[in-house]
Amino acid sequence: MMWKVVFPFLAALLAVGAGGLTGGFQDVDVNDEGAQNALNFAVVQYNRGSNDVFLSQVAEVVKVQRQVVSGMKYIITAKMAKTQCRKSEVSAIQVCAIHQDPEQAQPFHCTFTVWSRSWLDDIRLLKQEC
Repeated sequence: MMWKVVFPFLAALLAVGAGGLTGGFQDVDVNDEGAQNALNFAVVQYNRGSNDVFLSQVAEVVKVQRQVVSGMKYIITAKMAKTQCRKSEVSAIQVCAIHQDPEQAQPFHCTFTVWSRSWLDDIRLLKQEC
């Protein structure tokens, strides 16, 4: 009877000691191809949904995490800023220089949650907090 109580505790302890709980979020290098694809997609979606006249771009990636689900779920925190490019004059995927003047750049933070199922060619922005 004691084994039924001790075994789940030992299994959880071993999982934590081995680098985290299975299925949990793990930190990912910002240069990871999947993370870059997720971030690029999120920025395009942000710009499409924004009422701003100017495009915004990533000024700095603060943190990237990934979770294995049915595909990959990414949580990306980034510092964003306004560019000199008007939305009406460029495509949403074009990279434009961020204003050097912080007053014009108006930096802000966003956290994007993106779900990618590459084998289905399916990527979705699940959540955006800016």
